[in-house]
Amino acid sequence: MAKKPSSPEPSRRSSRMTVPKFTALKGTGQKISMVTAYDYPFASLVDEAGVEGVLVGDSMSMVVQGHENTLPVTLDEMIYHAEMVGRAVNHALVVVDMPFPSYHLGKFKAIENAGRILKETRCQAVKLEGGVEQAETIAALVSAGIPVMAHCGLRPQNVHQLGGYRVQRDEQALISDACAAAEAGAFAMVLECIPRGIAEKITGMLSIPTIGIGAGADCDGQVLVLHDILGMASDYSPRFVKAYADLKSTVVDAVRGFRDEVRGGEFPAAEHTFE
Repeated sequence: MAKKPSSPEPSRRSSRMTVPKFTALKGTGQKISMVTAYDYPFASLVDEAGVEGVLVGDSMSMVVQGHENTLPVTLDEMIYHAEMVGRAVNHALVVVDMPFPSYHLGKFKAIENAGRILKETRCQAVKLEGGVEQAETIAALVSAGIPVMAHCGLRPQNVHQLGGYRVQRDEQALISDACAAAEAGAFAMVLECIPRGIAEKITGMLSIPTIGIGAGADCDGQVLVLHDILGMASDYSPRFVKAYADLKSTVVDAVRGFRDEVRGGEFPAAEHTFE
């Protein structure tokens, strides 16, 4: 008798973070951790570390591609990297940034672009910047079955309009943006570079989780760029960043050691050679 094909292990299915599970973490007392990832090896390691969320951020434009801001990265490039991350992650919720201007071209174009992300990457949700002015787009995406994480406060894609990366302090505007995005159906929200007191107030007002980055400790969770966590970033480091390793020095020292051994004839040694 032919053996039935095996199905995925129940424990693996049940341990996968989903959008409803992610939202349900609000008010449980468990803080949510998110980290960016842009390729298969690092995404696999980040997932193994046990974070609740992995963000394929448009920060890739800066930390991977070397641009001065997030504007140059394209939708195709986001999908290319998100597909690698989607294959690597087995447990965390994977969210992909919609790059500029992929959701500014009307709600139907936004659905088409977000639909491509979900269809081509194995990821579960998209993230877009904006509150009041993006509420209609968020609602349209959600009605199409596309989960949306909102992003209020400092919006890096608006860097030219804002005149740089600055703390956002207009409390009423921030509250209006956050409430509009939540009412439109966002399942969670990033709050970036806003005073702690305002972030705490918004977190208390909303029924969805807030994920802070430079918004204080009262948010429901925190997100950081992986390269900042690993100490691989440029010489400038924002105040809200904490490096948990110095991988930049480790990599430079390793490559320098290889260079020196090659120059000195020490590598390859006998144990690295075929006879």
